[in-house]
Amino acid sequence: MKLGVCYYPEHWPEAQWAEDARHMAEIGITQVRIGEFAWSRIEPEPGVLTFEWLDRAIDTLHRAGLHIVLGTPTATPPKWLIDAHPDVLAVDAHGRPRRFGSRRHYCFSSQTYRAQCARIVAALARRYGQHPAVQAWQTDNEYGCHDTIISYSDAARAGFRRWLADKYGQIDALNKAWGNVFWSMEYRHFDEIDPPVETVTEANPAHRQDWARFASDEVTAFDKVQTDIIRAHSPGRDVLHNYMGMFTAFDHFKLGKQLDVAAWDSYPLGFLEWAWWPEATKLRFLRQGHPDFTAFHHDLYRGVGKGRWQVIEQQPGPVNWSAWNPAPLPGMVRAWTWEALAHGAECVSYFRWRQAPFAQEQMHAGLLRPDSSEAEAAYEARQVATEIKALTPGSHRQAPVALVFDYEAVWATQIQPQGRDYRPLELVIHFYAAARRLGLSVDVVHPSADLTGYQIVLCPLQIFWPVDLALRLKASGAACVLGPRTGSKTDDFQIPADLPPGGARTLIPITVNRVESLRPGHIEQAGPFQVTRWLEHIASPLTPEASTDSGHGIWYRTEAVDYLACWPDAQLLETVLAKRCAERGLAVLALPDGLRLRQRGNIQFAINYEATPVNLADYVPGATSLDFVIGGVELPPAGVAAWKLR
Repeated sequence: MKLGVCYYPEHWPEAQWAEDARHMAEIGITQVRIGEFAWSRIEPEPGVLTFEWLDRAIDTLHRAGLHIVLGTPTATPPKWLIDAHPDVLAVDAHGRPRRFGSRRHYCFSSQTYRAQCARIVAALARRYGQHPAVQAWQTDNEYGCHDTIISYSDAARAGFRRWLADKYGQIDALNKAWGNVFWSMEYRHFDEIDPPVETVTEANPAHRQDWARFASDEVTAFDKVQTDIIRAHSPGRDVLHNYMGMFTAFDHFKLGKQLDVAAWDSYPLGFLEWAWWPEATKLRFLRQGHPDFTAFHHDLYRGVGKGRWQVIEQQPGPVNWSAWNPAPLPGMVRAWTWEALAHGAECVSYFRWRQAPFAQEQMHAGLLRPDSSEAEAAYEARQVATEIKALTPGSHRQAPVALVFDYEAVWATQIQPQGRDYRPLELVIHFYAAARRLGLSVDVVHPSADLTGYQIVLCPLQIFWPVDLALRLKASGAACVLGPRTGSKTDDFQIPADLPPGGARTLIPITVNRVESLRPGHIEQAGPFQVTRWLEHIASPLTPEASTDSGHGIWYRTEAVDYLACWPDAQLLETVLAKRCAERGLAVLALPDGLRLRQRGNIQFAINYEATPVNLADYVPGATSLDFVIGGVELPPAGVAAWKLR
């Protein structure tokens, strides 16, 4: 477990670098990320490479004992490159180029830009690939940020046609898969196909799904250009990318296969404002962030990274980009850091070292203020650095619960939500939060993952049903909880011939005959449970465990499988999970909304997200006799406790 920081030496006088490096080390920081936005300083004129300043910056940090994550600068191509090659710009849905003057102004499909990226990355990797301070590389920065995955450029159109030809082989196969006989949409050859944009009304959903798959694959292909070069010139160093929260526009699992470490940028307060939580929840956790949102992403990116992951950007104070930007509760930066470490992070790196007094992010806090005085987060980072020395929790162990997460299912739900408030990521985190409220640790896994060893597997959004998933679930011996819309589409985005849940019917004998989405304010009562948003009409020989007052079963159960035929409320989810845990011998708790537990190795962590104190003895049996290594039974606001497991 270590701490890091993001640093931009090109922003500061060179005379300041050595003191910055000394100060970082004094706080307890050991990792520094640099370089990811520095292309115009590295290459101020075409072909003129000025590495000398970067040489001195790296050497200065190295002399202070700091390890470096060196970023490739391809998220910000310089103005001269854009002027020389305007075809590298992405194009929006109205055919307008996305202009220079900010960042991420490029198209993933531009072969011109891929060549330019290969050139600058090769120059960096050749120069620094063997430098002892450079222990890892970051490719680009935040793929897709600012809605930049999709481009409607000529290059993207041509790439999409090639992608479709490779997938389908014959145009007749595509027409059949997409159902193009509908509305006379049949094509004669692949060169007739355009991106699904600016159509008079809804474009074909199968067309849109393949467009999303293509766009995702373009990100992976773009990244591979860089990773191949880095591995050739810098063998033995980790390669990572920094993903984001609330972002599902490309398949992170697929990209993660070619990387060593998954990293992500954690901004709990900014994400709270962006997300779907009701106003009362946003006010309650105004300065803390939601207790389950950030944790879900920790577990997701541990899965994406095949067990290896870190937070490469941790919010240290108010940010600049959300609708409102409050300051964290005192102690909350420390709590966020420990939450990440509890979930298995190798490093938590704060963004940024010093607040910039200029340009777009001047309102974004850092560990230091613009005058180099320490901001509040610096004190909390120093405290964590001291606490880390006293802990040896070991690595992450497999959790008892797995949650299956499928990016393609997210795209499908967004393409055809059927109800305006059917938000796929909200449903997934709704399931995840139910497990967390019961005190359970969760692994987030891909649909193809090995499920051996899990006691319970949650599938909240498995719209596409992999042909072997039922077999793997049965072989694992785990109990499985299936969410609504399970198996409701084939891979070609059609309703299964035998109706949903398609291939999942081998797990539970049900048939979904009809679905309805329910407008806000309408509630279907089902005993103690309330159904909103979504309700399925089920035919089954099973007697439902719960039904609406109008007679529709919402919870069907076999020896090993639960199917929820509705958007479940929190009480229904917790009831289903608690019953399965009791059968499996898994102890559960009844945690309040602001208290969360997470196990790492032989240490159990508790984080208080409330703005008021919490007494662990009210929720954790035997809390007064625990062997605490951090904190104690009384958790103050933003408090952290950790104890050794017997």
